[in-house]
Amino acid sequence: MGQNQPPKVTYDVRIGTVRSQGGLVAPTFSEQKIQALFGHEAAEDEAPERLREYYFKSTVYEQVITDLPLRVLVGHKGMGKSALFQIAIAEDREANRLTLVVQPDDVIGIATDTSDFLQTIRAWKIGLQDLLATKAINGLGWKGTDEWRERLRGAGGKLIDFLRRSLSSPEQYFDLTPAKQLLADSFLRSSEIYVYIDDLDRGWQGRAQDITRISALLNAVRDIANENRGIRFRISLRSDVYFLVRTSDESTDKIEGSVVWLSWTNHEIFALLVKRINSYLGAGADRPTENLLYYSQPRLAKFLTPFFEPNFRGKGLWSNAPTYRVLLSLIRSRPRDLIKLCTLAARDARSRGSNIIHTTNLENAFEDYSQGRIQDTVNEFRAELPDVERLLFGMKPSKRERTAKQGYVYDTGQLLQKIKNIQEQGQFRFKAGRIADPKDLAGFLYKINFLTARRESGDLIYRKYFEQSRYLQSRFADFGFDWEVHPAYRWALQPEDVDSIYISLRLSTDDSGSGSRQM
Repeated sequence: MGQNQPPKVTYDVRIGTVRSQGGLVAPTFSEQKIQALFGHEAAEDEAPERLREYYFKSTVYEQVITDLPLRVLVGHKGMGKSALFQIAIAEDREANRLTLVVQPDDVIGIATDTSDFLQTIRAWKIGLQDLLATKAINGLGWKGTDEWRERLRGAGGKLIDFLRRSLSSPEQYFDLTPAKQLLADSFLRSSEIYVYIDDLDRGWQGRAQDITRISALLNAVRDIANENRGIRFRISLRSDVYFLVRTSDESTDKIEGSVVWLSWTNHEIFALLVKRINSYLGAGADRPTENLLYYSQPRLAKFLTPFFEPNFRGKGLWSNAPTYRVLLSLIRSRPRDLIKLCTLAARDARSRGSNIIHTTNLENAFEDYSQGRIQDTVNEFRAELPDVERLLFGMKPSKRERTAKQGYVYDTGQLLQKIKNIQEQGQFRFKAGRIADPKDLAGFLYKINFLTARRESGDLIYRKYFEQSRYLQSRFADFGFDWEVHPAYRWALQPEDVDSIYISLRLSTDDSGSGSRQM
């Protein structure tokens, strides 16, 4: 068995152990086993064949790969934008579609002068057309010299027309291997090119020139797609980058209809985790990898049995709750959160010689997990609000709030007052220079998923993330919801009194992503 191959294992529900082919109890969670079981946190670092084995296609996938000229995939870090692109690229190439991938270092020298917006758009158009032509002809096996540039200009700069003309005499311009011949034949039938631009926000600092450059890029690809019917652009952007661009450039309203928001329900993320585990163990009649969305959460939970203690033996409202409810209550509707939490708990289990994740392993993981989510949020949004860390830690419950058993859940008036109290220690200013008032900061906290919108109705609690209800784009408004600090952050905000979290926090029982029943 190769070093990178996970061991073939079976599981015994009765005794809760995992056994190898030799009948021995499988070793505790090694780093290799943890990654093979739960998947890599970053899709671009995952082995492509393994990613395709366990990738879970949400409803957003079809919206992105549809044959439209421009799709802009927007989502927070950890939502799976790169994973989606990796799968789509692999499927396009398997279908012999001419597929071009643009990396950040490909465009590092394009449109760096942002002093004149129209000139910046023009620089992007010229630079991208040259880059795409270079990638396309190299991908097809061009054997000539740089004469192709003159031929491209002769085609009016239209890449599709240039390639069709050149491929009409392939022996003159191309060295077509059998594989490249299939690619050329497919292109000649469809006259389509698929362009993926990912990770453009790498090194993003939120400066005016950064915003202008991305905005000009979006305008440029729209122009290129309109001039070259058949080029399909698929671009991914972090949500904070998109909003700064969207609110800084009125021309971006023309691409708003091409934006696809990447969002997940907890149920989808749970099904994703089960698919990863099942693909590791080897799917069979009793371990399906497809149609898991149609399973109830208690039914999905049975597939966690080989590796997780079924019930959480904790305190307060969490006592004897199903373990899956604990996991789903602590993630911010981001697949990476769940993978990170499971990974930390598995590492703690390894340190204790266990091949099952127990309650104590989860409890020991919560603080590291929470601190990591705080740090992720600071890193992700510091470019928009430089003093974001002070704002987040300012939301820690005060001594008076702890005494009154308040904190973490606010009505709109209480939330704005809480933020005003934080501002007494110093005003907040967005990177663009504008001073933030309490409503600005409340909207910002909601947008970055630090706060969730919450409404109680009878014995139900409805929770809304910004991606699910984006009515707070620039100014905070009261739509009848209360506001709750997400549980993922609470261990970092209150490390000296974690017991109160178990006593006061009601776990989610959301089976569909829209509501949750109280305990």
